[in-house]
Amino acid sequence: MAMSKVGRMKLGSQGMEVSSQGLGCMSMSAFYGPPKPEPDMIALIHHAIQSGVTFLDTSDFYGPHTNELLLGKALKGEVREKVELATKFGARAREGKFEICGDPAYVREACEGSLKRLDIDSIDLYYQHRIDTRLPIEVTMGELKKLVEEGKIKYIGLSEASAATIRRAHAVHPITAVQLEWSLWSRDVEEEIIPTCRELGIGIVAYSPLGRGFFSSGTKIAENFTKEDYRQYMPRFQPENMQQNQTIFEKVNELATKKRCTPSQLALAWLHHQGNDVCPIPGTTKIENFNENIGALSVKLTPEELTEIESLADIVKGDRSGKEPTWKESDTPPLSSWKTAN
Repeated sequence: MAMSKVGRMKLGSQGMEVSSQGLGCMSMSAFYGPPKPEPDMIALIHHAIQSGVTFLDTSDFYGPHTNELLLGKALKGEVREKVELATKFGARAREGKFEICGDPAYVREACEGSLKRLDIDSIDLYYQHRIDTRLPIEVTMGELKKLVEEGKIKYIGLSEASAATIRRAHAVHPITAVQLEWSLWSRDVEEEIIPTCRELGIGIVAYSPLGRGFFSSGTKIAENFTKEDYRQYMPRFQPENMQQNQTIFEKVNELATKKRCTPSQLALAWLHHQGNDVCPIPGTTKIENFNENIGALSVKLTPEELTEIESLADIVKGDRSGKEPTWKESDTPPLSSWKTAN
């Protein structure tokens, strides 16, 4: 399949425009095995931009910090003007433990750190990576609003937030995008989160749209996990669940063969057909996989094919993540409680 032309889309209703598919950069530096060679990753980022994929996604938690530093190097000079750069704050490792923080002073400190590492004057889209359920969302949003007013960030996003939290945050300052895990085997967000975003005019950014790589090769993916790859601890990749999940992959593969595309392309095409407010951000560390991913933009699916594909999600086995908090637990205390306490 020839490489597709990557179009543009409006993300949310605040004026942000991005490429219709983005590039998740996390796996270049962290979590899916050891960090990849810097020159290769910079070459991949430049190839993505030249191909029209200009919406790049990182976080201060990836590494930590090393992924932002990589992007800072890749986007030196005129390249910066060609991209829409998203990064995140709020998740950090302290004394070996995972911690979520939305405290105003920390928000500002994290933003300054990201600006420095990325070597930029302003962050295009700044997400709260995970919601701090210890304090009201209005408190965190108040600081983010100040950062917008100071020109340090252009647009605000939330990641893994509940519908109630999204509404409360949006009332303080308009949210441009909500990032969430959405794929053929992670569809629980369709019940409440997606409709809330659509009602409020918030863009939807789908991370792990290939099921953390599952829809590229099925159970075979687990054979290549290194000791640094945290997917080996995720419930869906456990041997007791993998056998049933392989059935999903085989059915996707069967449909893909009929469509003359790859299973990855079919899984991504399904997301592209969910609406023009959805931007998937598949990650990769290989140029050939990147080229395959943008090929998904050429795959057209009929309503019957979409129904057939969607019937597969019912048989997935295992939770989508381990102990990490998700949007189901991400409601925050009322603002009154914070005012009383402070």
